[in-house]
Amino acid sequence: MPVHLRVMIAVVLGQIACGYALGISGTALSNVAKYINISNLWTGLIGAGSLIGLAGSLLIGRLSDKIGRRKLLMSNMYILAGLTLLHLLTANLLLTFIIRIGIGLMIAVDYTVGNSLLTEWLPKDEDSKRQSHLLIYWTIGFILSYIAGTLITGFSAYTWQVILATGAVPAIITALFRSFFPLPASPTWLASKGKVKKANKIISKHMGRKWRLPKRFMKKKKKTPKNISWAILFSKKYLRRTLVGGIFYACQAFSFFGISIFLPILLSSMNITDSNISGIIYNGGMFVDVLFGIFIFNRISRRAFLVGNFLTSAVLFGIFALVPGLNSMVKLTIFTIFAIILSSGLVLDYPYPTELFDIKVRGTGVGTCITISRFGAAACTFLLSVLTNVGGAKLAMLVCAIVLLFAFIVCLIWAPETLPKFMKKEQKTE
Repeated sequence: MPVHLRVMIAVVLGQIACGYALGISGTALSNVAKYINISNLWTGLIGAGSLIGLAGSLLIGRLSDKIGRRKLLMSNMYILAGLTLLHLLTANLLLTFIIRIGIGLMIAVDYTVGNSLLTEWLPKDEDSKRQSHLLIYWTIGFILSYIAGTLITGFSAYTWQVILATGAVPAIITALFRSFFPLPASPTWLASKGKVKKANKIISKHMGRKWRLPKRFMKKKKKTPKNISWAILFSKKYLRRTLVGGIFYACQAFSFFGISIFLPILLSSMNITDSNISGIIYNGGMFVDVLFGIFIFNRISRRAFLVGNFLTSAVLFGIFALVPGLNSMVKLTIFTIFAIILSSGLVLDYPYPTELFDIKVRGTGVGTCITISRFGAAACTFLLSVLTNVGGAKLAMLVCAIVLLFAFIVCLIWAPETLPKFMKKEQKTE
């Protein structure tokens, strides 16, 4: 229906804007040293600024469970565009770092709230499938940022600021679309707050009078809790799901960010030092890997996907790290297969966390998983570079393999199945 298409396009545009906003900092910082004196510390901080802001997903998710999804999604892209344009006004490193944190916080809105709204509006059989496609659009935004950063030149000392400021373009496009085609509120969120009549009114407005809430939302409850404590995620009901969601996301982020560190090292060992070639292989490979992940997404169970993905990745990276004297082409082949397997698992980042949590705590739960994952990304950014300096690339790769093996064990023991057709099979077996 038109309402589903409207929500889907709004979220897709948001993913492109988020991918661009995150990717553009890398290309801008690769140019900044040409024009100003900047230490490695400030380069690292500014580069990690948006990731630090993303750690605010915990607060954003909590806020969306309190005030709803629509208000946040109708405003965040305007704020993101405004913050991005501030890059044109200052070259101060501290202010740039603060701006990047703010941008990361606005990205967190689309990561948590946009994902939740999409799940709550799309038909039951379509929600997870469409969520798994979101990574394609995020990757498109990321690749576009790389292309833009490579092509933009000629602004002298302001070049890096102009590159950063281009992130405002996809953000403004997204914001304008959401203004001209306003997002509807989430009916199931309204129902979870006891506003059943208002929820049905919204459904009738956008879908027609014959449609209304599922029966489970129509039952009157003695008491509707207005505020649910964040601590509920660590209660007996949700603890296992919170740990699985957070650990799988964090370990995946840790290892995935490691690919960008090890790929240039591997290529340099093959006498390939052109950064453009490295970028083409990295970005093009990621896009192909995501398509592969989408192809197998609904063909196997979520649990099998998670467990198999981490085990295979751990074994491949372990071989890569522990077996010395491999031919360069053999190394590249093993690394390529590893990258395909691990990157294909990224398609689970959007649907699986939302499937782990019910409507009452979905925003808070997804936000918590994303926040935990940022610790994995931050740990990779700092720890792997330190380990590479201390014990070489082999030590760093061995740590990556151990992290992946840990994720495999956690998912093997705790990961629940969330794909309905496989859940039914498990129940029949039991």
